[in-house]
Amino acid sequence: MVQATSQLDFQTETYGSVSSVTVSGDSDHASPGSFSFQVLSRIPRLYRYAASDVDLETGFKPLSRMSQPSSDHVPAASSLSAKAMTEALFSGEFLETLPDAIVAVDRDGIIIQVNSQTQELFGYDRDELIGQKIEMLVPERYRVQHHQHRQRFAETPKTRRMGADLDLYGRRRNGSEFPVEISLSPVSMENGTFVLSAIRDISDRKRIAEELRRANEELHRRTTEQLGEYRSRLASIVDSSEDAIIGKGLDGTITSWNKGAERLYGYSPDEVVGKHISLLAPSDRPQEIAEILQKIARGEHIEHHESVRVTKDGRHLDVSISVSPLRDATGEVVGASAIARDITAQKRAEGQLRQSQKMEAVGRLAGGVAHDFNNILGIINACTEFLRDRIDPAAEPSLYVENIKKATERGRALTKQMLAFSRTSAIQPRVLDLNERLKDVSKLLRPLMGDDVEILIVPRSPSAVVEADPGQLDQIVVNLAVNARDAMPRGGKFILETGMVKFDQAFAEQHQAMGAGKYVLLAVSDTGAGMDEATVARIFEPFFTTKETGKGTGLGLATVYGIVKQSAGHILVYSEPGHGTTFKIYLPSADHKIGLASKPEVETVAPKRQGTTILLVEDDEIMRSLTRQVLQEHGYTVVEADDGKSALEWVESHPGPIDLLLTDVVMRRMSGPELVERLNASHPALKVVYMSGYTGELIAEREMLNRGITLLEKPFSRTALLNTIHATLG
Repeated sequence: MVQATSQLDFQTETYGSVSSVTVSGDSDHASPGSFSFQVLSRIPRLYRYAASDVDLETGFKPLSRMSQPSSDHVPAASSLSAKAMTEALFSGEFLETLPDAIVAVDRDGIIIQVNSQTQELFGYDRDELIGQKIEMLVPERYRVQHHQHRQRFAETPKTRRMGADLDLYGRRRNGSEFPVEISLSPVSMENGTFVLSAIRDISDRKRIAEELRRANEELHRRTTEQLGEYRSRLASIVDSSEDAIIGKGLDGTITSWNKGAERLYGYSPDEVVGKHISLLAPSDRPQEIAEILQKIARGEHIEHHESVRVTKDGRHLDVSISVSPLRDATGEVVGASAIARDITAQKRAEGQLRQSQKMEAVGRLAGGVAHDFNNILGIINACTEFLRDRIDPAAEPSLYVENIKKATERGRALTKQMLAFSRTSAIQPRVLDLNERLKDVSKLLRPLMGDDVEILIVPRSPSAVVEADPGQLDQIVVNLAVNARDAMPRGGKFILETGMVKFDQAFAEQHQAMGAGKYVLLAVSDTGAGMDEATVARIFEPFFTTKETGKGTGLGLATVYGIVKQSAGHILVYSEPGHGTTFKIYLPSADHKIGLASKPEVETVAPKRQGTTILLVEDDEIMRSLTRQVLQEHGYTVVEADDGKSALEWVESHPGPIDLLLTDVVMRRMSGPELVERLNASHPALKVVYMSGYTGELIAEREMLNRGITLLEKPFSRTALLNTIHATLG
C-alpha cells in the first residue's frame, strides 16, 4: 500500500517590542534572524526563544536540520491540497503582508525565501540571498558559536520564545552591524524540519533606550534650571517612537501620552492626560488594568502581555504591552511606563491560518472515513443486486431487498457529502451560466421551501459564466436552502443573487486567501433568525449543528465549504441575530471559455462478451469475489489477485494475453498505479480501469482525467461496472 503523510499545522504567536532577540540559521552565512519554511503542508508559528535557551555571551540560538517525519499514512489527495494551501499562504504575496523582515531557511541553512523588508533591512537583493547560507547575515565573530548552538537545538526541536535580555546583532551587506529582535519557530514538514524567523531592526529602540538612560543620568547631575531642557529632549525621544508610550500613576491616572499613542488610539494628549487608563480597556476585561497596576506597585515588570484595547472610534485592537515601574530618587515606585504595539493584523493572520489548518485536518479525516465506508457499501450493493435477480419481484422478500438498496444509496450520498467537504471527490466541471442553472434549481426549491417562503432570483449581470460541476452547484444551493428554511419557521424570503465582481490587488492583500481577478458572485440570503458571532465562527465545521438531536448531520455547510474550495472559490458569511444571513460565494469567472461547455455522454447498455480476459486486482476478499461473479456471469474470463505484487507475479509467469486490468487504487505491498507502470513495459497496449472507495484520490494526485484514465467509484452498480469495462475495451 502506498500512503503519504500530509500535515497542516499553522499557528502564529505574535510578539511585542523587546530590547533584544535571537538569531538562527545554519552553516556559513548566518542571519540575525532566519525565517525558514518549506512550501509543503505545514504552516509555521512565529515564536520567541526563552532566555534560558540562549548563550548570553553570543546571544545566539541553535538551529539545524531535524529528522524527517514519516509520510506513509495519509491519502495523497490531501497532501496535494495541503501543498497548494501552503504554497498560497507562504508565497511572496503573503510574506509581504507582514511588517517585519521575514527569512525562510531550509534544514541545511540555505535561504529559500525572503520578503522585501529583508532586502531593505540587510541591503541585499533577493537573488543575492536565495540559495546562500544564512550565516552571511550573522556577524563573523558569532558564526562558530552559532553553529554549535544550532546543533544543540536540533536535539530538542521545540518552539521557544525569546527573552528580553538578549543582545543580538545582524550584519548588512556593507559590513555594518545593527541590533535586532527575532522570533523563531521550528516547522516540521514531510521532508525535514525548518526554521522561521521574523526580524525586527531595534536600532531606534536601542537609541531611544540609550538616550533615555543618558538623559536620566544627566537629570540627576544637572541643576533645577536645566531640568526643563532635558525634559523637552526626553519628550522628543519618546514622541519619535512608532509604539504607544504612556506614563501613568499607580492609581491609573494618565500622566504622559506620546504621538505613537495618539496615532494608535486616536486620542490627543489633551483628551486623556488626567483621566484613568481604564478608558482604553474593553468592557469584558474590567479587572485587567487593576491587576497590572498591582504588579507594578510591587516592582514587577510585565513583558509582551497580549490584550485588547479600544480606540476613540470604538475599534478593538489586539496589542502587545510591556509595562515597567517608574521610581523616584529614593527608589520607591511612583508610577508606570507602558509601551504598546498594534498586533491586530498578525492576530488576524493567525486566526485565518489556524482555521485553514483545522479544516484541512478534518477534511483528511472525512476523506478517510468515506473511503472505508464506500468499500463496505460496494459489497452491500453487489449482494443486493444478486439477491434481486434471484427472488420473485412479487414476493415479500423483494421489498426488503429494495429497502437495502435504498439505504445503500443514502449511505453513498452521505459519503459524497463527506468527500465534498474533504475536497477529494471526483468532479466533472463544465462551462455553464449560473443564471440559467439557478432557474432549473429553483424548481427543486419551491416544494422544499414551502408556500410561506418567497423565492427570489435576482441576476445582476446578463451572464454569470463559471466552470464548475453542475451537480455540486445544485448541492450548494439546496444545502443553503435547507438551512434557510430551518431559520424561517414562520416563512420569509429566500433570495438568490448573481453578479460579476472584479478584485484588485489591494483587495486581494486584505483578503489573503483570495487572488486578484474577475469573479462570479452568488449571494444566498434569507430573512430568518440569523446567527451570533460564536455560531458563525463554527458553521463550516463538520458535524457542528444547532439543530435538535436527530434533525441534522452537521455536514450541510461543511459540504458547501468543501465544494466551494474544490472549485477554487471563496465563501464569506454575514449574519446577525434577528437580521437574517447572507452567504457570498465567489467563483472564478469563466466567460473566456464560453462555447467550450462539455456535452453529457449517453450511457449505453453493455452486451455480453466472450473470450475476453480481465485481470482483477482487489485486496478486499468479499469485494473481489462479488466483482468476479458479476464479470463471469457476463461472459468474461477473470483472473484474480489480492494485491499489485501478486498480480505482477502472475503476469510474469503466464505470458498469455490480458485484455483489461481492473485494479483497486490503494493496496498493500503494491498500489494500482505502480502495478500499471510495471506492466506497461510488457503490455504497452493494456487497457486499465481503476476502482476506488476514496473518490477522486488518483485524479487529485496524478491528474488522470487529463490523461484519459478511467476511474470507477465505489460503491458502483453492476450496470456501471459492465458499461465502464465495455466502453474501455471499445
